[in-house]
Amino acid sequence: MKFSLYQMDIFPGESDKNREKVKAWVEKEVENNNPDTIVLPEMWTTAYTLADLEDLADQNAEPTKSFLEELAAKYKINIIGGSIANKVNDDIYNSSFVVNRNGTTVYQYDKAHLVPMLNEHTYLTGGKKPAEVFELDGIKMGLIICYDLRFPELIRSLALEGAQILHIVAEWPLARRSHWRNLQLARAIENQMYVLSCNRIGTYDDVEFAGTSMAIDPWGDILLEGSVNKEETLMISLDLEKVKQVRNDVPIFTSRVPHLYKTNL
Repeated sequence: MKFSLYQMDIFPGESDKNREKVKAWVEKEVENNNPDTIVLPEMWTTAYTLADLEDLADQNAEPTKSFLEELAAKYKINIIGGSIANKVNDDIYNSSFVVNRNGTTVYQYDKAHLVPMLNEHTYLTGGKKPAEVFELDGIKMGLIICYDLRFPELIRSLALEGAQILHIVAEWPLARRSHWRNLQLARAIENQMYVLSCNRIGTYDDVEFAGTSMAIDPWGDILLEGSVNKEETLMISLDLEKVKQVRNDVPIFTSRVPHLYKTNL
């Protein structure tokens, strides 16, 4: 499967402008590179304009969900739709939508772990459902959002359900770039899966973002790594047989002894 990851800058609070930007990028990317699946970063419609999300957030995921569905159907591509501010009743979630090449939303995930360093809990509501495995073109995948990367038990559960690719959509800051890189490597190695991450670039509210979108294979080798401050597209084709090979060579999943692991700590 061929992926295109859009490491983009974001116009703060200008959802229409950001959708037009993504639309233009998709049109160009399909024409030039014909990917199977495109990936967008976290909160790409508004950026982290937390104090203004009451007015800026989509209402029940609209209009962005329909926008993504129409793009997918028109160009016959799968879309890992980054994430958006999504107001449902009195709550605002950080929601991600996965759309298949028929224009059907096959999965929604609401960010489970809110970032205390950004006071996200003041403005957002954490997801109420666990992350689950979904399929695109018959390939099992998982999806997490930014700060979720710091919680290995969340990702291990996806690997145990058969996920071969983990998508990470993010607005990860430059100040913690070393964590961003090293945690992704650890997640790929310990779960023997591909890790594809899509992070934004640019600066908002005195926070500079890290870029450094990545593609890591199940052995932990870095296949692609984006720049820190350049808006760019990362393209990669994945060989899913590599997942089977690594899991066979180092059989961690058959070596597990879950009855010795403490749970619910």
